Amino acid sequence: MTGFRATVVVDEPGDCPVASVSAQAGEQIDSIARSSRATADGTVVEEFGVAADASIDDSGDAGVELTPVQSNEREDIYRFERDAAADCVCEVVERTGTPVSSVRAQDGSLLLSFRTLELAEVADIVDHLRELFDGVLVEELTQDHEEVSADPVVVDRGILTDRQREIVETAHEMGYFDYPKGANATDVAEELGVARSTFTEHLAAAQTKLMDAILEEET
Repeated sequence: MTGFRATVVVDEPGDCPVASVSAQAGEQIDSIARSSRATADGTVVEEFGVAADASIDDSGDAGVELTPVQSNEREDIYRFERDAAADCVCEVVERTGTPVSSVRAQDGSLLLSFRTLELAEVADIVDHLRELFDGVLVEELTQDHEEVSADPVVVDRGILTDRQREIVETAHEMGYFDYPKGANATDVAEELGVARSTFTEHLAAAQTKLMDAILEEET
């Protein structure tokens, strides 16, 4: 059996307190947990850890009240509550029946990793996220194999416009697809001399073309 592992970045994840804190503190947040069930009053409780020396405002700047629950010399743990009915990026993915295996926040963006059996499932999840959020891009896509074997897929780069290819190449050269990121969407957009929204739109269109080409090769 083979499967796929995808990491998707959502540059504008709505009212996500963890993403807001990552931008405010200038720190990547890897330690994130949430309750599996809503409370009786319809709220979900979440916790996250941020570096102990990070400067954040816990008085509501993130859109919710952050409650400190633990602190040590390495990190501070905060807790907050949110409305269970509000669209949350992680829950949007999991409503499709696909568990989120890891989530982190960086520079105001959310990066989610999940596994699927079929590549088409990745495309469906990305399309669903794009219906609700702006700046949704596939940052990494890998396939696992039970045994080492050659499984080449030839993709004609000519399917991309000159502008789309320039944007993909610039993003790659600047480390946009690296982990940790060498550049964020704003950095690449400035290098290209375009608005951030223009960059993400062109990159999303290019990724859709490339994924469509891969899917066609598999069928």
